[in-house]
Amino acid sequence: MNVVIIEDENLTGKRLESLLHKYDPAINVLARIPSVAEAVDWFVGPANQIPSIDLVFMDIHLEDDLGFRIFEQANLTTPVIFTTAYDEYMIQAFKVNSIDYLLKPVNYDELVAAIEKFKALKKQFGQAASTSVDVEALLNLIGKAKTTDYKERFMITVGTKIRSIETAEIAYFYLEEKVVFLVTKDGLTLPVDYSLDKLTQVLNPRQFFRISRQFLVSLPAIQTIHTISAGKLKLDLVPKSRQEVFVSGDRMTEFKEWLGKD
Repeated sequence: MNVVIIEDENLTGKRLESLLHKYDPAINVLARIPSVAEAVDWFVGPANQIPSIDLVFMDIHLEDDLGFRIFEQANLTTPVIFTTAYDEYMIQAFKVNSIDYLLKPVNYDELVAAIEKFKALKKQFGQAASTSVDVEALLNLIGKAKTTDYKERFMITVGTKIRSIETAEIAYFYLEEKVVFLVTKDGLTLPVDYSLDKLTQVLNPRQFFRISRQFLVSLPAIQTIHTISAGKLKLDLVPKSRQEVFVSGDRMTEFKEWLGKD
C-alpha cells in the first residue's frame, strides 16, 4: 500500500509512520508533507513522476492553511483519513461528510480500524471508493468550531457550601482513589464531579494537557521538567503534588508538541 502523510508536526508525522509500519511493515510512505503549498506542488506534479497513491493521512490545520484547501487546488480524489485535535462537534461534521478520521493523539487500535474500513470500502466499491468532500461546508463548520466555549468556571459543593472556582485559577487536576480533585494556584484542593476524560473535553486543550491517567495539568503549573531516562519525564508542579508526577510514555510525543505550541 502506498500512502502519503500530510502533517506539519514532525514528531507526530514520524509517530504515525511508525504506527503504520507496526500495522504492516510493507506499507510504503511515499512522502511526509508539512504544508498545503508543498502538498499541492506534490500532487499536481508531472503525471509520470507521481506514483500510485492508495491512501492519504491529512492533518486539518497545517502550517500555512487548512488541509481542505488541497482538495480545491489539487483536485484531490484519493481516499483520505483525517487526523484532528478538534472536539466532538467537528467529529460529527466529518461523519456527515462520510470522511474517516483519527482523533489526536492517534491510537493504534483506531488506526487499524480506519485502515480496515478503507480496505473494506475499496474491496466493495473498487476505485470508486474515493473521497467526496463538501469543502465549503467543512470550512464553515471549522469556523463555528473555533468559537467553541470551553468551561470557564466550576461549581464545587463542599458540605453545605457552594464555591465557584474560575478555570484560570486551576493549576491541575488529579485522580486519587476514584475521586478527581482540582488544585488551585494558591494550593486549595477540592473534589470535582467530573472524570478526567470529561475534563479533557470541556477544557481548552491549549491550556490543559492530560499527561497520564492520574493527572491533567495546566502549562503555568509546570515548574520543572526532568528527563529521568530516554523515555521518561518527571514534572515538578506548582503547587507541589503529594505524589510524584510522570508523563506517560504513550503521551510523550504529544506532550512535547503541546509545550511548543504558540
